[in-house]
Parts: sequence; C-alpha cells; structure tokens
Amino acid sequence: MKTRISRRGFLAGTTAAGLTLAAPAIVRAAGGELRVLTWEGYAEPEWVEPFKAATGAAVSIVYVGSADEMFARMQGSKGADYDVVSFDTSIFPRYIDAGLLAPLDVAKVPNAANLAPAFQHVEAIMRDGKQYGMPFGWGSLPLVYDKAAFPTPPDSWEAMWDPQYVQQVISQDDANNCITLGAIVAGVKNPFNLSDADFETVKAKLIALKGNLLTFFAGFDEGVNIFAQNGIKLMYSMGEPQVPALQKLGVDAALTIPKEGAIGWLDCWVMSAGARDPALALAWINACLDPAVGKVLTEKSGYGNTTNTAVNDAAGMTYGDRLIWLLPAENYEKRVQVWNEVKAA
Repeated sequence: MKTRISRRGFLAGTTAAGLTLAAPAIVRAAGGELRVLTWEGYAEPEWVEPFKAATGAAVSIVYVGSADEMFARMQGSKGADYDVVSFDTSIFPRYIDAGLLAPLDVAKVPNAANLAPAFQHVEAIMRDGKQYGMPFGWGSLPLVYDKAAFPTPPDSWEAMWDPQYVQQVISQDDANNCITLGAIVAGVKNPFNLSDADFETVKAKLIALKGNLLTFFAGFDEGVNIFAQNGIKLMYSMGEPQVPALQKLGVDAALTIPKEGAIGWLDCWVMSAGARDPALALAWINACLDPAVGKVLTEKSGYGNTTNTAVNDAAGMTYGDRLIWLLPAENYEKRVQVWNEVKAA
C-alpha cells in the first residue's frame, strides 16, 4: 500500500508554528551519525533539525517507495547500513525472523508515556516479552463515499454489494487487502488467519461484489481519477489521502469506518540489529514521540499520530480504536491465488 499517495506529503496543510522539541533523553556530544531508512514525511526538518541540535549528530536519510525495497535494503547488509527504520505492524515477523531488529529498551524511551491509549499495547510489535517497535503514524482503508449519494454515511460495507449501486463501485486491486476486507464483511473471526473454508466463503463474497464494480484500480491516483470522472459512489482504498484528493477534483467525498470495522495500518519506528549507536537510535525514537512532532505529522502530512490526541481530533481522526491493525497473512501466496480466481470468475 506504500505508493506515492499513501506515503508522501499529499496535503498542503500547515505545519505547527514555532515547533520546539525537548532534548532527547539520551544527549550526545557533537559527532556521530544517525542513518534513517523510512518513508517520505517521516523525517521532516521540523523535527530532524531540533534532533541534530540536541544531539550534535548528523542525520542521513534514505527514502524508499515500497515495503519490498525497504526489506531488501535491510536484508542486503543484515541491518548494518541503517540505525532506525519505520514500517507497519504486518511486517514485524518478517524482520524479526530474519534477525534484522534489536529489541527496544523502553526505559530509555521516556516519551513512550505520551502514546495514546490505543497505541500503548500493540501485540504485533511484541515477541517473547520484548518490544521491537514504537507506534508513530497511522491511517485506514475505509469506505470512501460520495456525500451527494449518502447524506448519512453508509454504516456497513454491505453498501458496496447493494444492487442499486451497480457499476458505481470501485476497489483497489490488492490481493491481501481485498481478501482481508472480504473476511471482515463475511464475519470471519480473524481476517488475517483464514482456514480453507474461510477462503471459500471470502472468495464467494468477493465474486458477488464484481457485479457492482465498474473496475479495479492499480494505483491510488488512478482510483481518484476514476471516481471523479465516472460518477462513482463508493470506493475501497486508502482514505486519508484520497478524500482530500477527490475534494480537489470537486467531489464532495468523505470516509467512514463501517460497523464491521476497517483495516488500519500502523507504522512504527524500530532499531536495526546493525545499529552502530543504539543510544542515538533510541534518542531518535524518543524524539519522534514528542507531541509536537505528532502535531506536525498530522497537520503537514495528513497521517494520524500516536501522541497528540487533540490534533487527531481536530483533523477528524478519531477512529483509531475502531481499526483492525494489519497483521501478517496466514499464506500470502494463497491469497494471491484466490484473488486471481476472483478476478477471473
């Protein structure tokens, strides 16, 4: 899901005026370098510069465009080329199993106390009693709708299956996320761990949806354009960037989290197993959990933050506790196979 519109600064919003950060808990003398591997929008000058001033360290930032690229970079050097990395909860097992992450000494990240309740106990970032990540930014894959067609937000995903909207619905072409959505709508208890019987149920549900779909779309920008140009009423995709993009094209769009819930992505900061200076890495993670950073993250980039609830509320991002955070799929290859069968049906 990490494309230009989903992990870039897609809003023109204003930054927090006069941002100042408290010095990180671990302050160094001049010298040293922190090597950051991340998405654009996660290492902004508003907090990079105060961090450099507080620690005396240089900061080297490498941006990536996909989760696969990020993993390949880390795996290529066994983590030795980077100190801190950010990715979502679904990928933790892959990195931990590959020995690419170091557990965090949470006592040395005092700003973890700033985490909102919804982000204080995230099972996906734990392994064997050790914590490997700190939640930082989040968003959702909600139901996007045209307010002209729905003065009251649709309360269920089943609206996408309603025959009155035939050819007025579009969906992203994404095996994992579409299979997960099908499982959520079908009431599967764990949408990330499907049995063979669950797969058959989900497959039938998604095939039934095809009759209502105008098309699938491959990229988020493409989805926005198809929605705006074809009188689309409902769309399944990334919501936080696509709603303002639709509004710029004159569509009175909004997003909603239906009663069944919706997928949520939660990006976290982690420390590489190859970190040259763990103390400096922890200082970065600590600095990123300052509520002032959360304010900039949300107001500038449009993502939900994990430490500044008031700013999330002001941005309308009050639904973090209704999201189903991404977890690893039981069998990604099978999901691709089933999804291809859906599209071919």
